[in-house]
Amino acid sequence: MTRFLVTGASGLLGLNFALAVDGKKHQVTGVANTAPMLWATFKNVQLELTQPGVVDEMIKEHQPEVVIHCAAMANVDACENNPAQARLVNAELPGTIAAACKRHRVRLVHISTDAVFDGKKGDYSEEEPPHPLSVYASTKLEGERAVLAANPDALVARVNFYGWSAAGNRSLAENFVRNLEAGKEMMGFTDVIFCPMNILDLSSVLVEAAELDIRGVYHMVGAQAMSKFQFGVVLAEQFGFDTRLIKPVSVNDSGLKAARSPNLSLSTEKIVKALGHELPDFHEGVKKFFDQYRRGYPQYIMSLNG
Repeated sequence: MTRFLVTGASGLLGLNFALAVDGKKHQVTGVANTAPMLWATFKNVQLELTQPGVVDEMIKEHQPEVVIHCAAMANVDACENNPAQARLVNAELPGTIAAACKRHRVRLVHISTDAVFDGKKGDYSEEEPPHPLSVYASTKLEGERAVLAANPDALVARVNFYGWSAAGNRSLAENFVRNLEAGKEMMGFTDVIFCPMNILDLSSVLVEAAELDIRGVYHMVGAQAMSKFQFGVVLAEQFGFDTRLIKPVSVNDSGLKAARSPNLSLSTEKIVKALGHELPDFHEGVKKFFDQYRRGYPQYIMSLNG
């Protein structure tokens, strides 16, 4: 049994990882700066990790073998409005956690983002230099560098994922579902390319990478690149919604404040080689997402907010 400690345990990845992984084979302790989730199936505590000394005390008390650092300021436009807070959470805190993990001989998996690239060409490898366009992306890149400077043995995972959230609106996929289910139109960007991975599949890949003690920077995104419009159409078809409700538009006409990278397709050759097998199939991931919907998982996960 591996003892995982997950920061950002009320967020999209942290919560789904904890719910999926905690059980007979592994033990998960979740940490968030929000009130503890009373009905969660895993142990979870409330901490403000940016306060001095809190990270060291957390590790001493809970004795994890692996820390999965998911906590981040992830709202791209909110980061534009408050760059100082974004830097504190996305850049400075990861370095603090990395240094503490090194001191206590705990493995660290730091969650980063595909958005560290400007998206001018796509199919980026881990060796290519990042060029972030937004405050969010810039601070996440600073966080990567802080982690590896403080703890060269850490794993930095650049990800892009979708799933159901406690807030009900934290992923593009659930926004598509909520709107299409209500018969509302949704914009689908035809000129933004990405590689989405089901959050359950990503959780499995992260566990496997931790067990193999993989270190350094790795791209852990979906195996298939597509536009956000195409992604919405696949979801609509899986759920039986009207695909005509998804309107093909350019991101330049969206009114979004922060710049978005047009092509964030990433090469996954490095992680595939390290794992020794292919990454999970995209369409199988969409089926898992739909199966959770049928079984009432979105309602359950939202109930954890109290």
